[in-house]
Amino acid sequence: MKNKSLVSITDFSKEEYLKILDTAAEFEKKTYQDLLKGRVISTLFFEPSTRTRLSFESAINRLGGKIIGFNDSSSSSLAKGETLYDTIRVVSNYCELIVMRHPMEGSARYASEITHLPVINAGDGANQHPSQTLLDLYSIQKTQGDLNNLNVFMVGDLKYGRTVHSLLMALSEFHASFYFISPDELRMPEEYKSHLRNKKLSFHESRELDKSIRDADIIYMTRVQKERFSDPIEYERTKNAYVLKNEMIEGTKANMKILHPLPRINEIDVGVDQNPKAYYFQQTENGVYVRQAIISLILDL
Repeated sequence: MKNKSLVSITDFSKEEYLKILDTAAEFEKKTYQDLLKGRVISTLFFEPSTRTRLSFESAINRLGGKIIGFNDSSSSSLAKGETLYDTIRVVSNYCELIVMRHPMEGSARYASEITHLPVINAGDGANQHPSQTLLDLYSIQKTQGDLNNLNVFMVGDLKYGRTVHSLLMALSEFHASFYFISPDELRMPEEYKSHLRNKKLSFHESRELDKSIRDADIIYMTRVQKERFSDPIEYERTKNAYVLKNEMIEGTKANMKILHPLPRINEIDVGVDQNPKAYYFQQTENGVYVRQAIISLILDL
C-alpha cells in the first residue's frame, strides 16, 4: 500500500482491506502516536463535510501530523477561477499526502493522475467514498464478528449514495447477500447490479421496508441527498420515503445493527438512538481509527 492512492475501493484488494482493519484495531487500542511527527497532510474539501473532514483531521492530529488545506472552496483560489489542475499541482509542493472531497465524479482519479503524491478520495460526487467503506467494514466486523455471508439491507438513496456504491463493491468480496430498498427514482444503478450478477451474488429489490427486514444482519440507512437532485420536485417526492422506527425492527436478529454514514435528516427516528441495535454514532468513532490506519499504511509509517 506504500504511496498508493485510495480513489476507488477497488484500488485495494480484499487482503489490503483486512490489513487496514487489523491496523485500525491496533490504533483503537493506542490512538495517540507520533508517527506523523514533522509531516504535513493536505485536506482539500471542495464541498461541505463534517464527519469525514473532522475524523481525518482528528486522525492526523492523533498521529502528530500537521494539516493544511481548506473546508470551503470559496476560501481558496478556485473562487478566483483557478483550475483543479493548478490547485493540485501547487498543493503537491506543500505536503506528503492529499485528502480530497469534490462534487465532481472522477475528480479524485484526475487528481491522482496529475500529482506524484498519494491521494485519498474523501468523496467524489455520487461516485465513491472508499474511506467511509473501510470504516463501515470495520464497524460490521466489530459487531458481527465476521464479514462473510451477511445479509445487508441498503435503504434509501441508492442511486446517488456513494457510500452504498463503495460498500457494495467491498462486501461483494465477502459473499454478502443484498437487499435494496428504495423508491423507483433512487434504485441502485445497473452497473452495480451487473457486478453482483457477474460474481453470482444474490440481491433483491423492493420499494417496501417490510417483514423481510427480520433477515437482516446489517441495515444501512441513507438520506435522500438534496444536493444531488437537479429536479427539486423529484427530491420533494422522495425525501421522506423511509423513516426507520423502533417498532419496525422488533423481531429482528439479536446481532442486527443499524448503520448510517450520516448526516441524518429524518430517515431514522430519534427514538431509535437508544436502541442497542443502533450503531451509527459508534460508527463515526471507528472512522478515526480506520483513517489513522489508511494514512499510516499509505505513508509506510
